[in-house]
Amino acid sequence: MSWLSVVVVAVWAMLPAYVPNNAAVLAGGGRPIDGGRTLGGARALGDGKTWRGTAAGTAAGVGLALILDRIGPTVAAVIGVDVPGFPLLAALALAFGAMVGDIAASFIKRRLDRERGAPVPGLDQLDFVVGALALAALFVPTWFADTFTPGVLLVVVLLTPLLHLSTNAIAYGLGLKDEPY
Repeated sequence: MSWLSVVVVAVWAMLPAYVPNNAAVLAGGGRPIDGGRTLGGARALGDGKTWRGTAAGTAAGVGLALILDRIGPTVAAVIGVDVPGFPLLAALALAFGAMVGDIAASFIKRRLDRERGAPVPGLDQLDFVVGALALAALFVPTWFADTFTPGVLLVVVLLTPLLHLSTNAIAYGLGLKDEPY
């Protein structure tokens, strides 16, 4: 597989995990998942992690995966790269896993005594990737192994921080986020 093909497959396969956190920002608000509870003197998660945002983010990721699955054969024929399909369980694992990874990062940040929105380089850019890939590997191991080859995983790990920082800067510029990272 050429490097261009590897990059295309990496981005295509991760799109259902890239979208949820952005959708959660747009649809967020409402009841915090932690219900305002504290743990060790700090909020367990904080006001930024809500049930509505988690549900909306997961739904957006699954919806996108279903669209990609439908248009995949046409896209593959046009660009000349075989893109992976998305079984429903893979779509759910990637989307919900991305949300779980982000929630876990929030929990870690609170334990590190970081305020909401405070940067933690590396964690901020890859938390959702780890969650998405972990749930996909757990719930759809054959699909995961076929899709996320070592080269694809390498591209995901290298490209995601750049995409993450770019989209966050755009969201900040549009007034959708309070910080540009």
